[in-house]
Amino acid sequence: MPTSANLDATFQALSDPTRRAILARLAQGEASVMELAEPFDMSQPAISKHLKVLENAGLISRGRDAQRRPCKLEAQPLAEATGWLIEYRKYWESQFDRLDDLLDELKRLEAMTGKT
Repeated sequence: MPTSANLDATFQALSDPTRRAILARLAQGEASVMELAEPFDMSQPAISKHLKVLENAGLISRGRDAQRRPCKLEAQPLAEATGWLIEYRKYWESQFDRLDDLLDELKRLEAMTGKT
C-alpha cells in the first residue's frame, strides 16, 4: 500500500504536461537529458528541474553509461497510483449498481401502476 507521501509525490509529478510527456518518451526506452529536451522549447536546466521532480517521486532513475547518464522509467509508483484509483473506481461501480437497482425498481412500480 503506497504511503500518502508517495501518492502526493506521484500525483504532483504527474500534474505537469511536460513531465507526463517525458514519462511517455521514457516508456519507449531510456534517453539522455539532451534527447528528452529535444521536443520541448525550454532550456536544458528547465528540463533538468522536471527530471528532478520525477526522480524525487521515484518515477525515473538515472544510470551511468560512460559519458552519458540515461534516464529510465520506474513504473512502480504509477502502479501504486493506479491501484489507489482502482479502489475509487470500485466505489463508483457499486454506486452505479445501486442506481441501476433503483431505476429497475421504479420501472417495475410504474409497470404495476400502468404508468409506462
